[in-house]
Amino acid sequence: MSTSIGAIFDMDGVIVHSNPAHEETIIEFCEKYDRDVSDEFLRNNIFGRTNKEWIPELFGDITGDTLASYADEKEAMFRERFDPSSAMIDGIVSFLDQLKEKSIPCVLATSAPGANADYILDALNIRSHFKTILDSSHVNLGKPEPEVYLKAAKSLNLPPSQCIVFEDSLAGVEAGRRAGAHVVGITSTHTSEELGDCVATYENFSEIDLDELLELID
Repeated sequence: MSTSIGAIFDMDGVIVHSNPAHEETIIEFCEKYDRDVSDEFLRNNIFGRTNKEWIPELFGDITGDTLASYADEKEAMFRERFDPSSAMIDGIVSFLDQLKEKSIPCVLATSAPGANADYILDALNIRSHFKTILDSSHVNLGKPEPEVYLKAAKSLNLPPSQCIVFEDSLAGVEAGRRAGAHVVGITSTHTSEELGDCVATYENFSEIDLDELLELID
């Protein structure tokens, strides 16, 4: 197969089922600083978004240095808590291998900081599957803005319309659609109904028949 199709992966909730660990970390972090967060706020305002976007919503008008300090502290707490090898989304490595066999290039496009991406990719030994790795430092506007997916497609020298985006969050699905990509939902965080207008939704990658998926976007 030619490289006329590219695959773009979010990380948290797509490659690893990390949102429970993120949720526990955020609750612990917020309790430390006497801030309350509801389940609804977590699902609709935090998951899929960058630290520089959601932290000010909780802490108000803070300096850039304070924001960076809070973000670094929260992510260090997460990495100490989270074991990537015990939380892989089922079938992800096999699916990445299938894409490689079909010469379909892959990009990682995550709202997480680079330290988290490095930690997870290296722990799972899957860094080599990705032609490009984009994290929160590579964008000015996080999801649901389409910037990260537009940059991911550009890194593949493909228009977004020739890219498949794998997402689990509401903000991520919206970002992929606004970029003009074909969005496939992974239901680790939201139901199919909540994710909305995706090409298809799957519980995990073991459910995906790659040839059938490619036919859906042909």
